[in-house]
Amino acid sequence: MEKQLENNRTARHRITFAVVAVVFIVADWVTKRVFQDWLDSTGPIEVVAGLRFILVHNHGAAFGFLSSAGGWQRGLFISVAVAVMIYLARHLWVARPEERAVNTGFAMILGGAAGNLIDRVQHGYVIDFIDIHFKAWHWPAFNVADSAITIGAAVVILDSLGLFRKKSDRKNDLT
Repeated sequence: MEKQLENNRTARHRITFAVVAVVFIVADWVTKRVFQDWLDSTGPIEVVAGLRFILVHNHGAAFGFLSSAGGWQRGLFISVAVAVMIYLARHLWVARPEERAVNTGFAMILGGAAGNLIDRVQHGYVIDFIDIHFKAWHWPAFNVADSAITIGAAVVILDSLGLFRKKSDRKNDLT
């Protein structure tokens, strides 16, 4: 009976983390389609000072890394994304349910990686559309998938520092 309860709890957590990943995949896909269609017809849109929507086709990785490498990087980025997604999916499958925060972070990273992978396979580049700027300074354009990866990574790091753990768990980590 106790084993069955544990199995049910584990199954519920697997479903929860899968739902988190899928929500970010869908949100990323929908926003990219909406903003690409909208920005194709209107051009850049200043929302408020310091924030605008602009259509960018990013052939590189984070911050445009290797964007002008001539095309060979596409296969590398696809391979890395698939490897990361397999690792994260496997980790989430065997994860302990009590590690909720770190697993939520991993699910966000998985969803973001999948969202950008879909673009890279479909178009050969990732669609970015959010531009944060101050005068002439611009943060590299990004999208919902990039946000999920960044926030997910922050959650994982903060959890590894003990921020989301109960005091009793933190004491066990120190011994």
